[in-house]
Order: sequence, then C-alpha cells, then structure tokens
Amino acid sequence: MRRRWTLLWVVFVLALVATEIGIVTRGVDPFTSFYLIILAIAAIGVLAIIGAVFIGMYITTRILGSREFTPFEKEMLAMREDVKRLTARVEDLGERFTENPGKKD
Repeated sequence: MRRRWTLLWVVFVLALVATEIGIVTRGVDPFTSFYLIILAIAAIGVLAIIGAVFIGMYITTRILGSREFTPFEKEMLAMREDVKRLTARVEDLGERFTENPGKKD
C-alpha cells in the first residue's frame, strides 16, 4: 500500500514538473490549456498546505520534545518562588502585628 502512495506522489510531482517545463519552454501555451494551469495551481496549493502541516508538526515536536525549560520558563519559575517567599514573609509580619497590635518591633 505504501508503494502505491509513493508512486502516486512521484507521478503527480512529475506531471507538475512537466507542466512547468512546458510553460517555460513555450511548449504549452497557458492560455490554450487554461484548465491544466488551474489544475497545476490547485495541486501546488494542496502540496503547500500539506507541507506546512508537516513543518508545523516537526517544529511543535521539537519544541515540546526538549527536556529542559526555556530561559523564559526558568525566569517565570524563579519569579513564582520570589512571590511565594514574599507572600510568606508578609503573612508572617501580619501574624506578628495581629498578636501584639500595640507593640512595635
């Protein structure tokens, strides 16, 4: 089954290449073979969309496949720890002042 798909893609791409060579060498007049040109443009569009999907999947896999945090994520984690530390300190100060409202440290 895989060989059939490969053969189909090869035939398809070769047909597109033959169309382009025919246009460049003036063997095929684009105005008389209008439907052939529309078919070639549609095929190129489909191939571009499929290629974009595969490139997007590759880039996403590379990004999500890394085993360490990015510098931005590391900075966000450090800021989170700072916020936790400051929150704990504020709560500690709040408890000290609520226990003895008249006493100053």
